[in-house]
Amino acid sequence: MTADLAETKKRLRAECLARRPAVAEQAGRGRAALGLRDVVTGRWHIGPQSVVAGFWPMREEIDVLPLLTAVVEAGATAALPVVGARDAALTFRRWHPGMALEDGVFGTRHPGPEAGEVTPSVVLVPLVAFDRAGGRLGYGGGFYDRTLAALRVDTDILSIGVAYAGQELPQVPEESHDEPLDWIATERGIIVVNRRKEKA
Repeated sequence: MTADLAETKKRLRAECLARRPAVAEQAGRGRAALGLRDVVTGRWHIGPQSVVAGFWPMREEIDVLPLLTAVVEAGATAALPVVGARDAALTFRRWHPGMALEDGVFGTRHPGPEAGEVTPSVVLVPLVAFDRAGGRLGYGGGFYDRTLAALRVDTDILSIGVAYAGQELPQVPEESHDEPLDWIATERGIIVVNRRKEKA
């Protein structure tokens, strides 16, 4: 990463995070969470073989738990991520509504080790901002880029960036190691991107 690009992404990330509380309030957090659930389940049939990894929403992130609940109700498997070493990929543990959770890093929560690890076929990816070309601005730790890259070695996963529609930008700066998203889902609709062939 060049110093200029690093500074651009850092500045843009701070600006977007500062705006996000207002974006979440305008969308209505509970309404947006249900809208996201309905948008995704209306577009994609959740088969019992699906393993869908979501995330515990932090601060003003869009809430994917209603969507994960729909996954479980459809007879499929839902999971939440566990953050390990700073330079490692995420692991995922089976989740269902109402189960006991442990506190994780960065304000996250996740199931305990007794829940068992699973390998997702679908990954819901949090983000700070996105563009219509599938660009994703994350939090800067690289966890999801490492995780998607590792999963794609052996698995044909579907990656879905999830956000409020108001988090869209005209263009997000990208680097060669940024893993592309297949879809972007908001409370208003889905953008199908599928840029992996371009990257290959």
